[in-house]
Amino acid sequence: MSEHLQQARMASVTELAQELILRPSRGGIDDYGPVLGVVEDWLTGRAVPHRRLNDDAGELVGLLVEIPGGQPGQWWALDACVDTAPYGDETAWSFPPDSGEVRQGWLLGRGSADSKLAAAMFCHIAAELLPRAADLHGGLAVLLDVDEHTGGFGGARAYLADEAAAQPAGVMIGYPGLDEVVVGGRGLWRAAVAVHAPSGHSGSSRTVVGAISRAAHLVRLLDAADLPGVDDGSGFPLPPKLSVTSFHSGQGFSVTPDLCELNVDIRTTPTFDAHDAETLIRKAVAELDAELPAPKPTEITPVASWPPFRLREDEQPAAALLTAAAEAGLVVQAKTSGPSNIGNLLAGEGIPATAGFGLPYEGLHGIDERAHLAELPHVYAVYQRAVLDLLRAG
Repeated sequence: MSEHLQQARMASVTELAQELILRPSRGGIDDYGPVLGVVEDWLTGRAVPHRRLNDDAGELVGLLVEIPGGQPGQWWALDACVDTAPYGDETAWSFPPDSGEVRQGWLLGRGSADSKLAAAMFCHIAAELLPRAADLHGGLAVLLDVDEHTGGFGGARAYLADEAAAQPAGVMIGYPGLDEVVVGGRGLWRAAVAVHAPSGHSGSSRTVVGAISRAAHLVRLLDAADLPGVDDGSGFPLPPKLSVTSFHSGQGFSVTPDLCELNVDIRTTPTFDAHDAETLIRKAVAELDAELPAPKPTEITPVASWPPFRLREDEQPAAALLTAAAEAGLVVQAKTSGPSNIGNLLAGEGIPATAGFGLPYEGLHGIDERAHLAELPHVYAVYQRAVLDLLRAG
């Protein structure tokens, strides 16, 4: 490709990303119609086949682009979210959160890093593949999820449940970061815990161990829980982790409450799975109820469970992405992520995924989010080459 054509394409990717940033799409806050409308208009203008995805309740949760190849083979998918994190304290930003401005080589605004620029890039790759689709094996899907930052991943769920869509052999998720290809992540097991106790007046002469005190004791038991370290035999590089992430109870001053509710988040690994996590919590709860009895036992309500995942560097689509990055002259390492991501959801369905390779960034989910555009041609070329290698292999 000539330098002029490459510059024009990168300018087009940036322009589409800017239009997306200008449409606020905070997860669970904004209407997703306007941001998806920008993508739909762009795809329609280039005759790229696409359709909306809705959840079981009929809510709009994503957009799916499908480019079928002319030869038999496996389908592969690119995935990027076009909903975003909230803005936080807007007065702390040095530019409007929905700026979309390019300043000193940085694309500014919420979603520039996570992940509207990736969405714009993937739409361009799909449009570029369309004229040569007859020579390709299988097909390419591009999923644009607008239910990602809520934690619901409604777009991904709707895609996987859609009987009209081909099941992908693998997915590449366009999270940012130039130095690493994320090939794995810890899983999670989450539960809500309800700790009970008799209620009473805070000034009563009768001593009552209230729900808050019982729950605080449970937190101490959980903090002291014996979690395993890294198991070198499994090849998984991170240990499990337990966090109490929410603690709610009471109102005012004069009543000791009869209920305290906790949220517990446990990050799991291949050698410490969801069953182990639940066993640990139930053991701590049993110890609490034995040491500090209450009229009603402590209740555990599991909320979510995702398996950990990790691809070998020679497994697809990790191999295609790592090879393409190396051939582009980039020094990129395979990484297993501490936080979970859509890759965990896909792993639960038996679908391998990478979950990050993109532009350098600052302010992700925080103040002054921005993405550095100088590396855009390299990142675009890596994804384009990886996709072509997969679709040519059949």
